[in-house]
Amino acid sequence: MAVCQAVAWCYRGGSISAEPRINDRIRVPEVRLVGPSGEQVGIVPLAKALELAQEYDLDLVEVAATARPPVCKLMDYGKFKYESAMKAREARKNQAHTVIKEMKLRPKIDPHDYDTKKGHVVRFLKQGDKVKITIMFRGREQSRPELGFRLLQRLASDVEELGFIESNPKQDGRNMIMVLGPHKKKTEAMAEAREAQAARKAERQGYATDDHVDESPDAAKARAEANAEAPAESPSEA
Repeated sequence: MAVCQAVAWCYRGGSISAEPRINDRIRVPEVRLVGPSGEQVGIVPLAKALELAQEYDLDLVEVAATARPPVCKLMDYGKFKYESAMKAREARKNQAHTVIKEMKLRPKIDPHDYDTKKGHVVRFLKQGDKVKITIMFRGREQSRPELGFRLLQRLASDVEELGFIESNPKQDGRNMIMVLGPHKKKTEAMAEAREAQAARKAERQGYATDDHVDESPDAAKARAEANAEAPAESPSEA
């Protein structure tokens, strides 16, 4: 009956908390206790476990609710939650998402425009992203698909050091499409970008330090004495 009520409550828009039960929220007569350093204390009455938690100035946290009896551990729950959140944040930061960029060209593209478009493709591939190249045909251009094919082959050849043809050129209505994949993995590109950013930051800090070097008192005194002992320059004769 209780399970049915919980399911019905969820369907009404509620949710079951994923947070573990801690301290006074634990409602069992006894628990299998794990100490602060991971040592096995054994099965003890709940009151004894709470007493130990208070003695160590820690929390009693239920880590395996389905076990019989439930497994509880003595820990600083606030610190545990903070460290878990930081680990999850770092994992999301380093997670690589596959992104497909798109670049559109015309069969009779101007050389300057081609160089600009190619520059964007190079940048995308260096970032570890895939690139979908679309050749757009208009009017009578549709009867000359070889123009688009040659342009796609030219582009693939120009960026072959950074990417490869993942999907060969194919006609799709008025367009011709090709997909380029990067040789470099997304995670590698992200790591290199972070290293380059750190190097640029260190270089800027180095320049700032060099521009603001303060002369030590001893060095200043030595320089002043040297200037005082140096003979004065005689005036030039007329």
